[in-house]
Amino acid sequence: MTTATPRTKLYWTGWVVSGLVGAFLAMSASFKFFTPDIVRETMSGLGWPAHHDLMIGIIETVCVILYIIPQTAVLGAILETALLGGAIATNVRVDNPLFSHELFGVYLGLMIWGGLWLRDSRLRALLPLRK
Repeated sequence: MTTATPRTKLYWTGWVVSGLVGAFLAMSASFKFFTPDIVRETMSGLGWPAHHDLMIGIIETVCVILYIIPQTAVLGAILETALLGGAIATNVRVDNPLFSHELFGVYLGLMIWGGLWLRDSRLRALLPLRK
């Protein structure tokens, strides 16, 4: 896999962004494994029965692991984007507030792809900001 030279600011900025969003998503996944009361209340408020928590946590964990590994980062970003699409749809369905809940998955998706774009020169070549 060709990435930016490790000495570039783009490369390190991309890893910082990817690390922060990855840590947040890993924390979100870990909550599903331990199912504290707040997770059960939140998930049931969104229409998800408690028996789905573990499976959602496993899916989130797999997506984050794939995203952090450089060789599978694009696949992880695609799968994470799909997962966030489901989260957005769930929040729209229950009529949660637009900017804080419904669009939160969009914000995370931008960070996921932004971090990957910064750390992978192949992605920058595929999706240039300018020509």
